[in-house]
Amino acid sequence: MINNSLFKKVFLGLTVVFMASCDKDFNEIGGDLLGDNNFELNKQSFGVTGYNQKTGVVQTNNLDVNALGIYNSSNFGETTANFNTQLTLATAVTSVSTNPYVESVILTVPYFVDNSQTKNNTNGSPTYVLDSIYGPEKAKMKLSVYESGFFMRDADPNGGFQQQQRYFSDQNADFDNFKKPNRLNDSSDKSQNDEFFFDATAKKTITKDTVTKVETTTYGPPEMQLNLNKSYFKTRIIDAINSGKLANNDVFKNYFRGLYFKVEKAAGSPGNLIIPNFKKGKITIKYNEDLVTTTGGVTTTTRVKKTIELEMGGNSVSLLSNDFSASGSAYNNLPFTGNTTTGDDKLFLRGGEGSLAVIELFDKTDVKGYTAAGTLTSANGISDQLDDLRFPADGKKLLVNEANLVFHIDAATMASGVEPQRVYLYDFTNNRVLFDYAVDDTDNTLDAKKGKVIYGGQLVKNATTKRGASYKIRITNHIRNLINNKDSTNVKLGLVVTEDIIKSTSYKVKSASSFVREVPVGSVMNPLGTILFGGNSSVPADKRLKLEIYFTKPN
Repeated sequence: MINNSLFKKVFLGLTVVFMASCDKDFNEIGGDLLGDNNFELNKQSFGVTGYNQKTGVVQTNNLDVNALGIYNSSNFGETTANFNTQLTLATAVTSVSTNPYVESVILTVPYFVDNSQTKNNTNGSPTYVLDSIYGPEKAKMKLSVYESGFFMRDADPNGGFQQQQRYFSDQNADFDNFKKPNRLNDSSDKSQNDEFFFDATAKKTITKDTVTKVETTTYGPPEMQLNLNKSYFKTRIIDAINSGKLANNDVFKNYFRGLYFKVEKAAGSPGNLIIPNFKKGKITIKYNEDLVTTTGGVTTTTRVKKTIELEMGGNSVSLLSNDFSASGSAYNNLPFTGNTTTGDDKLFLRGGEGSLAVIELFDKTDVKGYTAAGTLTSANGISDQLDDLRFPADGKKLLVNEANLVFHIDAATMASGVEPQRVYLYDFTNNRVLFDYAVDDTDNTLDAKKGKVIYGGQLVKNATTKRGASYKIRITNHIRNLINNKDSTNVKLGLVVTEDIIKSTSYKVKSASSFVREVPVGSVMNPLGTILFGGNSSVPADKRLKLEIYFTKPN
């Protein structure tokens, strides 16, 4: 009995220490009450108004990742994602010798892989599973790569060259109209053009020892690998070296203005879409030329091998086209701004040129309010629910232990859709992060989708169906501040899908409205969408969007 009692005391003490360490910013409300022992733990739900807000055309230049392909969603229509990028010289080239001959021109773009699903075969080769690929497996498309004729400026002349030049998601026609006429990936192998598909096969490299002649085989992650027209690059690149076109990047980017990737449907195939690693993409030109040397009056000519690498390191833009004729009519027919009074029963979140949800906490019954000093005033924009938390009738202050927003997925409507792995909640009114996001330092820079785990927003799956059920976001500090600081503003919140939870910067929309002028860049990069239940009274109570607050109150 003595040992058991001692164990309980030690366990209780460790538990208290652990719980205290879990919240480094425990800015509790009514902290002067912590000396009391008579507390009652409560949970209470509060009304939330949520409504849809379309973004319209969005800025899409110089994103960290870009989509390529065709993706059809039964809820959000069909999206075709093309891509344009400048090329930069890995090393300047100022001269070429006589009789140059191009051996190969190979374009490579690595794919992202899901490392958790990589398996090693008995022969030492790995089997990879592609990450961020959506649609039927190995669906074929027509892929065309052209030299771009559209010069992408660094700075905007309309702003006195003081601001970055912006390019937008709806500019595909501009780049398509200015492309050079020759298709560069014109190999007789149809898998590189007319019947292209995203292949997960490991990259295989064979090297031979120059002395022992022993061959060694190594494997790497899969990548797009296209053979480009050698004659074209002989004329456009090699023959331009001696005229100074490759002497530096400023000259080169104006001379060779980049690559334009265009996808179209192949007969009988719906296509699919992937987010490849364009930032690591490059063109490798291997050629040989004469090397003339003179020794002792004897002139010798030998052939030497040379390599030029052109990297996809310049300005780039995602070019998105949406088609709602066959699918996504419900989304397409939504008003640009939803019901701001009672909220919408369903919230449509869509990345890219898409939509977000505007969230207003607490019921919108603004009939009374108080100043920070506690003086009763006329309606001041503070809801009764928030007002009662700030000034409880019994005068007993609250200690907010946790506050969450739980968004339930419309599982029936999303049954055949691909669900985003993460959503992001932010201060929509001021276009900045919430304090709960800022203080969460659980960043994982190796995976942009897995940071900020305490703040939340991860997809929660149903244990039975294995499909998405909900997203939960922790806003404890935000609620504490609203209640404790009586003059704080109950700002509107914005909810979007995100490709990168670490990114909190925003991009402009092309036609700014009174409601939306910018959207988080993580949403612009994500090609997916989801449908959530709102806080409208027509939504079943168990699926309705609510604010859940767990608090401690003295007896």
